[in-house]
Amino acid sequence: MADGQTATDDVDAALAGSGEEDAGVGPADSVEIDDFDRDSLNVLPLAILPLTTRGLQNSRMIKNARLHTVIEIFGNDSSGSLQLEVDGVPSHFGWVDGKPRPDLRILRKMKELHSFDVYSLRIQLRALDIEISDNEYLKLSAKKTAELNQYMTEFTRPLIRSIYGSDDDTVHEYADVIALFRSADASQTLEKLNRMAQKLNVHLEDLPVFLADCGDIFLSLSYYRQCFDEVEPIVGELFASIKEMRESFQLKSDRTLMETCDQVEAKLKWLTATLAKLFGIFDHRLNDMWENLSADRFREIKDAIERHHTTVGGLLCSLNVKMRAWKKAFPDPEGGGLIKRGEFLITEIKQGLDNIAAIQEPA
Repeated sequence: MADGQTATDDVDAALAGSGEEDAGVGPADSVEIDDFDRDSLNVLPLAILPLTTRGLQNSRMIKNARLHTVIEIFGNDSSGSLQLEVDGVPSHFGWVDGKPRPDLRILRKMKELHSFDVYSLRIQLRALDIEISDNEYLKLSAKKTAELNQYMTEFTRPLIRSIYGSDDDTVHEYADVIALFRSADASQTLEKLNRMAQKLNVHLEDLPVFLADCGDIFLSLSYYRQCFDEVEPIVGELFASIKEMRESFQLKSDRTLMETCDQVEAKLKWLTATLAKLFGIFDHRLNDMWENLSADRFREIKDAIERHHTTVGGLLCSLNVKMRAWKKAFPDPEGGGLIKRGEFLITEIKQGLDNIAAIQEPA
């Protein structure tokens, strides 16, 4: 089965796992990228960038609870976090000669990004003309990819159903399609692959690339959906606290706090509604695609979704940072006291929210 074997080789390459790094490759070979950092919306491991300063390669750029972008030289729960302003890097590393540094120029560019998730980075690094040594750094970890399987099913089942209908009891999931390329039953496999190629109006040898594109775009939507689902309940907890503050005899006369409650609630409602609307648009486009499925139609929708990656990533990053800061400060929705929660609302949650409207693209 020459065609099938060629397709098998190609799909192995196109669908290679995202969690491994090739030996000897990378801007800083001695630095291992942590899965949490790789999968984060608000953390950028600087080791992936073409930086020459070793101290920077071992550091991270983060968006802190105030949505302020800083360099974190080190940080952990026990010793806290040492954070530097980007423009404070020269003095920290002793760059006293006044000469312009390529590293600083890169950091200043990265500081302006609204999110550090891998899908936003793919677009923004290309736009900023910043090349990295290994594109594997711009993929989710193998652990996160496996974690998103239940979300992927929502997108991949309609694809399988559109191609094979309900008369094939061997192809149910996306993994079943990939398994076809490695099947020992040559005649049955070739028949199924040809059926898929004809349905999509692509050549058999182009199927691996198409499937890789499908997997990647569905994975991006699954990732963003999970990020939203994880923090949405925390938004509800914060809104419940705001309601308590408004009803509190002790706090409702505090004009500053009441204004902050109004502002924070309005911003968060706008954030969650905008994200829900964008996810609804994606769903509508994909549902429409199943009615008239083809590789060309998929690529049109894929391009449309990718154009919104930086917007979705930026909005989610802002929401994620704020809600995780709230949850860390008040893990018990009933604990912490109203006064303390009100102070945190003013000093941490409100800060930086005025800038989120600029994230959404005019289109």
